[in-house]
Amino acid sequence: MKLELKKYTEQLDKWPESGYHIMAQYNEEKIIVYQSYRPDIGSFAAENQYFGGNFSLDRMTWIKPNFLWMMFRNGWGTKEGQEVVLAIHLKRTAFENYLENAVYSSFKPEFYESYETWQKDVQRSNVRLQWDPDHDPYGAKLERRAIQIGLRKEYIQSYSKDDILEIEDISDFVKEQYEFVKSKNLNELVIPNEKPLVFENEELNKYLMLK
Repeated sequence: MKLELKKYTEQLDKWPESGYHIMAQYNEEKIIVYQSYRPDIGSFAAENQYFGGNFSLDRMTWIKPNFLWMMFRNGWGTKEGQEVVLAIHLKRTAFENYLENAVYSSFKPEFYESYETWQKDVQRSNVRLQWDPDHDPYGAKLERRAIQIGLRKEYIQSYSKDDILEIEDISDFVKEQYEFVKSKNLNELVIPNEKPLVFENEELNKYLMLK
C-alpha cells in the first residue's frame, strides 16, 4: 500500500477543530480521494486501474479526500454495496479543476445575488460541491467541515480513467483498523496522514471558504 500512514492520536492535535478544511493526503503531483463500491465495481477498478465494467458513467459519482469522513459514510466498509474501499491517487491538477468548476449543492447567498442565479449555475455545472460535518473514528459529528465533490458528464468521463494515477484496494487495511475502533483502542488506530489543503488560487480558497 502506497499511502503514508500515521497513528490517529499523533495527528489529532495538529488538526483544526472547526471551520471548512480539505483534510487530505497530497503533494504537488497528486491527492488521495476515497470511494467505496460493491465488489464487482471496486474490484474491477483496482484490477484494471480505471473505472469501467458495471461502473456507471451516466450518474453522478462523489469523491471524498478525507479518510475518516469516508469511514463514516461506508461504516468502515461494512455497509452493503460499499465493501470495497478504494484509495484513488488522483492528479492534483484534475482535483483543482473540479473545484474551479464546482457549484454548491445548496444555495449560498454570500456567493449568489439570487436563488434563481444559483439554480441556473447548478443546471449548467457538472461538478457539485458539498460541505458536511466531519466525524471522528466512532462516527460522532465534529465542528470541522469535510468536503465531498460530485462529478458527472465530461468530468466523470475524465475522472474514470485519464485523471487517475493509481487505484488501491485498501479494504483489508480498513478492516484491520476497524478492529481498533470496535475495541475502543484509538491509541493503536493508524490512518492516512492528512493535513489541510489550501490553494495558490486565492479566489478559489475564498469560494471554498478555506482559512
